Amino acid sequence: MTLPDERYRAVKWARELMYDLMDPKKTPGVPKNIREQARSVLRHYPSEYDMNRCAQTSEDIFAEQMEPVTRLFRVYEESKSNVKS
Repeated sequence: MTLPDERYRAVKWARELMYDLMDPKKTPGVPKNIREQARSVLRHYPSEYDMNRCAQTSEDIFAEQMEPVTRLFRVYEESKSNVKS
């Protein structure tokens, strides 16, 4: 089960990973073709602005943060639906 805030962070961390892959100082020894692939993917990857807009308009899919109580209820609801399946 992935919650909206976990999904948001995963996209953000993936973007950071690709930037790190492009930087030989941060990731020495990475082949040139991998650096080029990371650059190519980042060309169309959602920016911070895009992710913030998604979080504002689709908070059931992406959420920058979730209140602890909201998170608790989401986990509970998900666990109930998993038991029925």
